Amino acid sequence: MAPGVVQQPMQNGSANLDHLQPDDDDLLYEEELLRNPYSLKMWWRYLEARRDAPAQKRYILYERALKALPVSYKLWHSYLRERQKAVRGLSVVDRTVEALNNTYQRALVSMHKMPRIWLEYLEFLVSQGLVSKTRRAFDSALCALPVTQHERIWQIYLKFLMQPGIPQETAVRVYRRYLRLEPTHTEEYIAYLKSKEQWGEAAKKMAELVDDDSFRSLEGKSKHQLWLELCDIITKHPKEVSGLKVDAILRSGIRKFTDEVGRLWTSLADYYIRQGHYESARDVYEEGLTTVITVRDFSLIFDTLTQFEEALVQHRLTQGADEEDEPEEAQENGVGDDGEDFLLKDDENDIDLRLARLEHLMERRPILLSSVMLRQNPHNVHEWHKRVKLFNGQPHKQILTYTEAVTTVNVDMAVGKLHTLWIAFAKFYERHGDIENARVIFDKATQVAFKYVEDLATVWCEWCEMELRHKNFKRALELMRRATYTPDKINRREEAEREKEGPVQGRLYRSLKLWSFYCDLEESLGTMESTQAVYDRILELRIATPQLILNYALFLQEHKFWEESFKVYEKGVAVFKYPHVRDIWLAYLQQFVKRYGGDKLERARDLFKQALREAPPEESKPLFLQYAALEEQYGLARSAMDVYDRAVKTVPVTERLAVYELYLARAHEYFGLGKVREIYETAIEEQDEGGLSDEDCKRMCRRYAALERRLGEIDRARAIFVHASSLADPRTDPAFWADWNDFEVKHGNEDTFREMLRIKRSVAASFSQVHYNTTLVEATTTPAAPEEESGKRKREDGDDMAALEAAVTGTRLQGFVSGGTVQPDQRTQDEAAAAVAPGGPAPAVVNSEDIELGDGMDEDENDAEEPTGEVQLQQKAVPEAVFRGAGAEDSSQPTGALERLKKRKLEG
Repeated sequence: MAPGVVQQPMQNGSANLDHLQPDDDDLLYEEELLRNPYSLKMWWRYLEARRDAPAQKRYILYERALKALPVSYKLWHSYLRERQKAVRGLSVVDRTVEALNNTYQRALVSMHKMPRIWLEYLEFLVSQGLVSKTRRAFDSALCALPVTQHERIWQIYLKFLMQPGIPQETAVRVYRRYLRLEPTHTEEYIAYLKSKEQWGEAAKKMAELVDDDSFRSLEGKSKHQLWLELCDIITKHPKEVSGLKVDAILRSGIRKFTDEVGRLWTSLADYYIRQGHYESARDVYEEGLTTVITVRDFSLIFDTLTQFEEALVQHRLTQGADEEDEPEEAQENGVGDDGEDFLLKDDENDIDLRLARLEHLMERRPILLSSVMLRQNPHNVHEWHKRVKLFNGQPHKQILTYTEAVTTVNVDMAVGKLHTLWIAFAKFYERHGDIENARVIFDKATQVAFKYVEDLATVWCEWCEMELRHKNFKRALELMRRATYTPDKINRREEAEREKEGPVQGRLYRSLKLWSFYCDLEESLGTMESTQAVYDRILELRIATPQLILNYALFLQEHKFWEESFKVYEKGVAVFKYPHVRDIWLAYLQQFVKRYGGDKLERARDLFKQALREAPPEESKPLFLQYAALEEQYGLARSAMDVYDRAVKTVPVTERLAVYELYLARAHEYFGLGKVREIYETAIEEQDEGGLSDEDCKRMCRRYAALERRLGEIDRARAIFVHASSLADPRTDPAFWADWNDFEVKHGNEDTFREMLRIKRSVAASFSQVHYNTTLVEATTTPAAPEEESGKRKREDGDDMAALEAAVTGTRLQGFVSGGTVQPDQRTQDEAAAAVAPGGPAPAVVNSEDIELGDGMDEDENDAEEPTGEVQLQQKAVPEAVFRGAGAEDSSQPTGALERLKKRKLEG
């Protein structure tokens, strides 16, 4: 037991300390501690057992334990926490609080490496508001703890500095020490300085940050944002940052951040304005306007400069004659307090000077903006043209601009056509009457290594046109001869490769534009021989086009050199292929026929045959028409028919109908209806082989039926309608069925009309099927009525009438009645019909070749073909006219069939 610790409080009197004396329960712990006084476990059990004891008694136990174990963190921490709870809510001047501070100090003698105790002690001091004592305690903690633990101390230290009442000098010194440990936290220091309005120190630290390339902002700010913050500090507080080299700092930022320098220039000018140096501010503005490369920066600087000049003019207008101090509005607009501008006299001349300066600035804006665009890309040809237009009425400046443009623009980097600058430069001298200088410009332009041959050719052509405008025809021809000079060796492959690698001047002789201009010039000013030489040289160089071939041939024809022009055509058709040779062939054939007509018919035929052999089907129609016209006019009609027949088999399907129409018209004109019928039948027959489209075939059938109808061949017309019905969907092609309906109304009877309706229903059903495999459709659908079944079988089997006519006439066309041979039976019936009395009833039109089939026969055949089983037939009433019109033919029908029809009528 430590007697000194126990006996000290007993000197004050035994009456008040009786509760601190050990009782019988403490004897066990005291005896154990006498045997082992350095046992932490025993001391801790002793303290836990006396948890409910008075605070003074527990403090004595803690003091005794810590005297035996002074380096026990567990005991010190528990002891200090317990005493800190006891002083909570007490005044700072209380003796207990001071005693706790002493206790913390005694604990830190042995616990100086324990950061937790330091933190609790420092937080306790911060709450007391003792500035000096707290600062010394922080310093002691930083000295005692290792560097790895300093971060925990600095967090509390910085919060302490932010409290009100802390001297700024102390805070600045502490922050400087902190930045030595954590230089990346400089932004926190700058924010503190801004809050305390220490602008000089803040600007200095900000300048250090923007100059440090290795600095990385913890707040995620870019270097550009830091520069802008620095500009704000410098320009708004120029007096506080007088120790910095503001101009050098801002100019270094302008050099680094070229993407947005407008604000930096305006900040630098604003700095001089606030200093009262207005002329220096104007110089900064002008320098910014002539160096920025973006329109946004230019607009920012120009607008700021305009506002600055307007503010000066406004204040000069409102300033009194004897007023020496500047108005309050000038300060709001950025004008300095002691500016020298306001020392000028307020007279009329001074105001006029300021107004003239502002007006001159506004007039210079387009030119300054053009300079900005050219600084972005000095190789932009369009911008140079725009800049020249800005100096209209100032020839000297226009010449300087053109000179600067042609010397600045690089051919490989040019945006636009460089040769247009040279041409515009030369035309500028021409407009002012200086032809000699224009020729000098053109001559220099022809020596420029342009990127493309066409550019150089355009320069030569413009030069020549200028000479033509001034009536210098010989000089123009001489220029074209110079431009089209051809080297001796032009066919060697090595020479061609060398030309591609060399300048464009070596390939100029292959420019078709230049040669075409030369040809026009020779035709107008040269001789026949010189013009032919130019054209022949073009053909020799193999750079001719179909149009140039046509021009050459036309030129020869105008001078009556027909055979020479035909030789040119021959060269053209030998060089070019389709589709380029099409126009050459058409012109060749047309001019040949026009020249010789029928004199050289065999030669013309050979030419047409050669053209048709080379022509693809889609290009052959005009050739066929010209060939047929030749045969019609100078040859044989049969040969023309052969040409038309070949044409309808060769031209594309989409164009065959037009050719057929012309073919039919010529056949009717030369050979009559027999040939016309043959052509119609051939066209319709070849439809199945891909000859005509379905729409064209229907149109041909309708025209053929109309022809037969006019000729009185009713049965043939009806057969044509029956044949074409399979191509006409009643839902989409009502016109076809309307024609057939009108035909039956005028020329048919009840049976033929009903047959037409039956075919219409059958065709509509066939078009409504999902699939068109008729074998599968018949196998999967319900058996139809006998009449519909027989009609369908007739359509699928090729129609019995068509088969009979094929056997009689030998034609392969389905559904047609021959127009050639008339059967004896039909001739007899025609004679009998002619013998009828005029006043008697009109005889019915009877087709002698119609095969009469009884109803019973159809039913028996259908029943024999259908599988066994009951068939559900639809019942429908039969009109009375059927029974009355049957006549003798009805008696040949089976009795069962008649009975069934009557029964259906009664039931209906």
